[in-house]
Amino acid sequence: MQKLYLLVPLAPLVGAIIAGLLGRVVGRSGSHTVTILGVLVSTVASLVVFVDVMSGNTFNGTVYTWATVGDLKLEVGFLIDSLTATMMLVVTFVSLMVHVYTIGYMADDPGYQRFFAYISLFTFSMLMLVMSNNFLQLFFGWEAVGLVSYLLIGFWWKRPTAIYANLKAFLVNRVGDFGFVLGIGLVFAYFGTLDYAAVFKAAPGVAADGTTLPGTGWLLITVICVCLFIGAMGKSAQFPLHVWLPDSMEGPTPISALIHAATMVTAGIFMVARMSPLFELSPAALSFVIVIGAITALFMGLLGIVQNDIKRVVAYSTLSQLGYMTVALGASAYSVAIFHLMTHAFFKALLFLAAGSVIIGLHHDQDLRNMGGLRKYMPVTWITALIGSLALIGTPLFSGFYSKDSILIAAQAAHQAGMPGATFAYAAVMIGVFVTAFYSFRMYFLAFHGEERFGKAHDHQGDHDDEEPSADHHHGLARGEKPHESPAVVTLPLILLAIPSVVIGYVAIDLFLFSDFFKGAIFVDVARHPAMDRLVEMWQSFGTVNERPWHMALHGLVTAPFWLAAAGVLLAWYFYLKRPDIPEAIAQRFNAIYRLLDNKYYLDRINEVVFAGGARLIGRGLWKGGDVALIDGVAVNGSAKVVGWIAAVIRHVQSGYIYHYAFAMLLGVAIVLFFYLTLPYVLSAR
Repeated sequence: MQKLYLLVPLAPLVGAIIAGLLGRVVGRSGSHTVTILGVLVSTVASLVVFVDVMSGNTFNGTVYTWATVGDLKLEVGFLIDSLTATMMLVVTFVSLMVHVYTIGYMADDPGYQRFFAYISLFTFSMLMLVMSNNFLQLFFGWEAVGLVSYLLIGFWWKRPTAIYANLKAFLVNRVGDFGFVLGIGLVFAYFGTLDYAAVFKAAPGVAADGTTLPGTGWLLITVICVCLFIGAMGKSAQFPLHVWLPDSMEGPTPISALIHAATMVTAGIFMVARMSPLFELSPAALSFVIVIGAITALFMGLLGIVQNDIKRVVAYSTLSQLGYMTVALGASAYSVAIFHLMTHAFFKALLFLAAGSVIIGLHHDQDLRNMGGLRKYMPVTWITALIGSLALIGTPLFSGFYSKDSILIAAQAAHQAGMPGATFAYAAVMIGVFVTAFYSFRMYFLAFHGEERFGKAHDHQGDHDDEEPSADHHHGLARGEKPHESPAVVTLPLILLAIPSVVIGYVAIDLFLFSDFFKGAIFVDVARHPAMDRLVEMWQSFGTVNERPWHMALHGLVTAPFWLAAAGVLLAWYFYLKRPDIPEAIAQRFNAIYRLLDNKYYLDRINEVVFAGGARLIGRGLWKGGDVALIDGVAVNGSAKVVGWIAAVIRHVQSGYIYHYAFAMLLGVAIVLFFYLTLPYVLSAR
């Protein structure tokens, strides 16, 4: 099986190398063929590994040793267990759908081969991250996905907005990665190893001893967990390090789906779940996690209400759902977080690709205000977008229902158990149910129903056009032109993603949440945690294994989350199909709140003025005060001036006359004799 494990990450890497280095030789068809083939091989191999892990087979071992430094071994190693196998299958399947979709979406782009090389390399990097069995390889994959995402967000490098977006993503992730590196450094400093198994084995002893960070009263295990989670806050876009993700919409739609669905943004969720044996030893760190997740879930969802760019609505939806996953992590319901990660990967990739299909049909206009009535022109995109939206809001029997309701139950249990921060988290995720339904169906109704607003003169062209600028390209439909359904290479991935968006929750809930599938992979102890205890109790009350998903869905019809979601859908229908004048009136009436949301809580402005401006101010001060004034002015030019002044004075002594030199010599001898003769008497008198 080790060869099969190697095949999973190496197949996409081979495709990326061929498409990247030999793209001009193999051409467009050769590039997409070799990369899709590589990801297909990886997907099939991941499925085989998943089935093998379900039968009880796991692996934890070294594949290759990079170097040995004293007692430290730098290794490439794989940890293949239920958590890894799940991530491998999700990443490769979504990546495969994105690769196929890209054939149609990027058909006219001059960087076709380069794009396929990037997304295949991205897949390799993510697989190396999730398959690692040590912190060093984890960090390698962590930074690799960050680097490739930088290249993909700025893929259309001629656009200043794209360059700004990828630079922003790169810098914000460096902030999170600084905490991540500190956490890994502390692990090595106090545990003497970077191997997961060894660290997890030693951690309870370190926590029991009450070891603190030197010079502080902070428990070491808490500091390590918080530092690691700061890395997750950057990669998984948690408040306040979320600001890079909406701007990453500047990249092509396929990479938006790949980054935001199953790969880069879920890396932080995966990492915290993998580190669950550490986080379980620090209640303070768990409280920090659940509060940050709750803030992200609610307040990022509110921003989706005022967005007019169809991709940005889906992007803020991703931020909110990542917050839900983080709340589950903070409630110690790690398997619930991974379950929602898996279901979310399918329906969020579906929504992104459906948004891309709409953009194709409207000639790359992505402003919701220029859409409407697309249902009859794009039936496949319409029905798949509806399925994705229903799954997102947690409609009973759809995949999102099973995972999202499980998170709500976990948050409620943590609140009832008196966990610090859990009361706020429970309130936030419950309000977030209504908010999610409202912004999701606002987007759906504006795009597919109501008045046809395309093909007309508009004062507002797309806020963020999803296309590389060119002299002969226009955005939007010409007057009188009608939208069209996307080609089969675009709609086929939509259909294939719609299927698991409906059924995967029903099929997998018992395996993921109520079996021993994750035993040994992540921390699952029902006896210690009210969240999982509450879930198990409810699940067992729904009858036999086959009956439970149906009974849970029926039970969901009479719960508060369902009615909150239904209220959000009905309000969106009324506001945007029946009385579209009301939202505008509300925006004018509550203009201050609308401006706050429209300006994204002014966080971008704060970052630009306080942090970026402060960094520039410090740099300018070091330049003018340190470099110019102190180093150049005092140390370099100042010392030169002192030497020059001394030389100018000494120059007068060097007259060139012999009698001047003789007089100076006699004067010197006289001074020496004076001190030689008088100094003994002075000293004896004292």
